[in-house]
Amino acid sequence: MTGRTIARWIAAFVVVATGLLATATFAAGGESQGALVHVADTRHLTGFNLYFANLYNVDRMLFTAMAVGLTGLMGLSLGMLMDVIVGAIGLDLGKREARE
Repeated sequence: MTGRTIARWIAAFVVVATGLLATATFAAGGESQGALVHVADTRHLTGFNLYFANLYNVDRMLFTAMAVGLTGLMGLSLGMLMDVIVGAIGLDLGKREARE
């Protein structure tokens, strides 16, 4: 592709993106709504579920950090468990040579 063709593609993309944004902006119309508030319902929760729901309601950044950390720990533990299971059935994936 030549420089001129790339410039045309970029110009077409900008025109389409601008049109989509303008359409979405003006199509909403109607009355202005108030701010949307996200809150977890904690009325029927107990234990860990109540703790994480309250954490979500009070401190979203700490909730996010804990969710990311727990996801990583769960992935690590499942990976290690599968390594043990695969080793128990006789497959040793550590001895494989990488062929390129």
